[in-house]
Amino acid sequence: MDDIFREFPTLKRTAADIITGDDLRARLATGRPLRIKYGVDVTAPFLHIGHAVNLWAMRELQETGHKVVLLIGDFTTRIGDPTGKSSTRPEISAEQIDRDAEGFVAQASRVLRTEPEVLEIRRNSEWWEQMPLDFFLGLLSRVTHARLIQRDMFASRIAAGAEIHMHELLYPVLQGYDSCELGSDLTIVGTDQLFNELMGRFFAERLGQAPQVVITTQITPGIDGRAKQSKSLGNYIALSDTARDMFGKAMKLRDELVTSYLRHYTMVPMTEIAEMDAAMRVGDLNPMQAKRVLGRALVERYYSPAEAAREEQWFDRVFSGRSVPDNVTEIAVADPNCTLVDILRHCLPQASASELRRLSAQGGVRLDGVRKLTDPDQRHPMSSGDVIKVGRRRWFRIVFR
Repeated sequence: MDDIFREFPTLKRTAADIITGDDLRARLATGRPLRIKYGVDVTAPFLHIGHAVNLWAMRELQETGHKVVLLIGDFTTRIGDPTGKSSTRPEISAEQIDRDAEGFVAQASRVLRTEPEVLEIRRNSEWWEQMPLDFFLGLLSRVTHARLIQRDMFASRIAAGAEIHMHELLYPVLQGYDSCELGSDLTIVGTDQLFNELMGRFFAERLGQAPQVVITTQITPGIDGRAKQSKSLGNYIALSDTARDMFGKAMKLRDELVTSYLRHYTMVPMTEIAEMDAAMRVGDLNPMQAKRVLGRALVERYYSPAEAAREEQWFDRVFSGRSVPDNVTEIAVADPNCTLVDILRHCLPQASASELRRLSAQGGVRLDGVRKLTDPDQRHPMSSGDVIKVGRRRWFRIVFR
């Protein structure tokens, strides 16, 4: 794939597989702009830097004249992609879907170019709401039950004795056929979406179309080192984060993930990343210095070099001068992914739940004495050794065991 990657270096940093490279070469050789499908269900208007990996790869293709077709899955959102889900998603109203779609497009536009010649926005309700039943049954006649239950999440539910609803089982059919309606030449997705997008190739071949190329990108853990980035887990760096939060979260990243984050989420030269990785392995470079490089690179990418410099200076000024008592009470916490109110229960076991919630809501809880933690139900990414200040005079050092 070296010939393809020479033309698209951003893609080279993150691509896991290309299905197939020969198909992609043939499409590029025609000289016509490719139609690049970017399909999303809008369950919430929330994008993090993991989502942006694919957006930046598409932006690179836009720069050479190719068009991204941003497909809002307003119809399929009503079903909910079962990927990684152990239970059926609740239904979402049409009004909520419309609001979330607007928020999603606004966030994606922080990365993608928005000129009409390189960006087209579609909704899959355009065809699914008008789909004749006999045509849909014809699509289903081409797919076997055995093929559909190959999906890992379906296999897991079956093994656990959990229910699979028919609309969930048909989700890959809907997503796959979307590619045919759009005339998709290429789609770039995380490895967790490979099954659905291969269904797009399956249908195209049987409907007499040229099958889309599928490029998968690698998925990294969240900043806590556990599951992939998720709003519910609080282990993410969001595209909507302020420059200060973006830099601060980079500094909270687990040491062993710094190299991976630099590779996937920045354009820091790979040679420089390799040098830092080697130096950290032998103890010649403090991981905090590499995190500074990451924080600067992220803020520069989404804001500006000037913003990055200001946030690094602010971080130095605040954290180098912070005053923490020597006799801080150490609190052992078993689960590093617990909510703020769970941590506060360990710190103040005599306080009631309502008191702890009120304390955090009023801004009385700070991480490292600086960052306010105001949502008692949020899972805030922390590391062992972090210090929480509760009120004016109480400090607790969190140790995860």
